[in-house]
Amino acid sequence: MTKAPFSGKGERANDLLGLIHSDVCGPMNTQARDGFQYFITFTDDFSRYGYIYLMRHKSEALEKFKEFKNEVHNQQGKSIKALRSDRGGEYLSQDFDELLKECGIFSQLTPPGTPQWNGVFDRRNRTLLDMVRSMMSHTDLPTFFCGYALETTTFTLNRVPSKSVQKTPHEMWTGKRPNMSFMKVWGCKAYVKHQMSTKLEPKSQKCTFVGYPKETKGYYFYNEDKVFVARTGVFLEKEFHSNKGKDQDEPKTYQEAVASPDSQKWLESMRSKMDSMSENYVWTLVEPPEGIKPIGCKWVFKKKTEMDGNVQTYKGRLVAKGFRQIHGVDYDETFSPVAMFKSIRILLAVAAFHDY
Repeated sequence: MTKAPFSGKGERANDLLGLIHSDVCGPMNTQARDGFQYFITFTDDFSRYGYIYLMRHKSEALEKFKEFKNEVHNQQGKSIKALRSDRGGEYLSQDFDELLKECGIFSQLTPPGTPQWNGVFDRRNRTLLDMVRSMMSHTDLPTFFCGYALETTTFTLNRVPSKSVQKTPHEMWTGKRPNMSFMKVWGCKAYVKHQMSTKLEPKSQKCTFVGYPKETKGYYFYNEDKVFVARTGVFLEKEFHSNKGKDQDEPKTYQEAVASPDSQKWLESMRSKMDSMSENYVWTLVEPPEGIKPIGCKWVFKKKTEMDGNVQTYKGRLVAKGFRQIHGVDYDETFSPVAMFKSIRILLAVAAFHDY
C-alpha cells in the first residue's frame, strides 16, 4: 500500500482569531528561569501574530490557553473560531475538550503523518529556537536566560515583515505600524541609572539587556544577581558587536590557533585529525615527480556549539589548496563522486543475493 498524495494546504483564515495554531515544545536541555523547561505558542493564522508562554510542565497547556483566550478576546473584541494543533496529549485531555466545546471553538487535530498541515507552528518553533541559539552564542549569559531570549524572539518576529502576510503581524493585529526605534541588540551591555545613590557613589550600574517587559514600557536588565525593569539606559551596542566579533571568531591560520587562549584544544583537535587520517591510510608518502611542486595544505578551524551557544567541539580539518592547481599543468580532468540511486539499489540487491 502506497502513501496517498497530499491534496493541498488548508484554507487561510479571513479574519483575526479565525484560526489559531498552537504547539508545545520541550522539554529543553536547559531549564529557563524558575524551572521553565517547556513553552507553548499560539499563532494567529490571518496575521501571523504570535504569543509564547513558558511552562514548567506540559499539563499547564490548558491554563495557558485560557490565559491567551481571555487576553485576545478583551483586546480584539472577538472570539477564537478554531484551534489547530497536533495530537499531543495536552490537547486531547477531557478538560481541554470540554473547554473548547463550552466556548464554541472548533478543534482541528492534524492527522498523523501530515506535516504539511503543521507548517505554521513547526516553522514558528524552528525559527524561535534558531534565533535563541544565535542570541545565546553571542553572549556570556548563563544558559537559564534562554527563556528571556525566547520571549524576545517572539516580540521581534511580531514586528518584522513576514512572507505570509502583506504587512507586519503587529500592524495587522493592532492596526498600527510598529515602532522599532526603541529596540536594542539583545545581550548587549548597558549603563542604567541608580534610582537612589549618595553623592560619592556611581550614578549608574553596568548591566546586560535581556528583554522587553510585557506589562510596562521599558527594558529588562540583569546585573549578576537579579533581573529588574528600568525605563531606559545607555546601550553599548557598538562595543558589543566589536567585542563579539573578536570572542567568537575561529582562528584563520595555524599560527593563530596555537597562539589563542584555546591553543591546547585546537592542538588536540589537530592531533586527533592527523591520527585518524593515519589510521585510515588517507595518503601514501611518495617522492614528487621531477619538476613538480606539490600543492600545499592548510588547517580550517571551526567551533561546534550546542543549542544554548556553548562550545561543544573544537574541530580542525586539513584541506589541500586545490585552487593552486592549473588546468593542463597539474590536472586535465575533474571528477565528482555522485551516486545514482539505481546503482545503490543494484549493489544492495547483489549483496543480499550473495549474503555478503
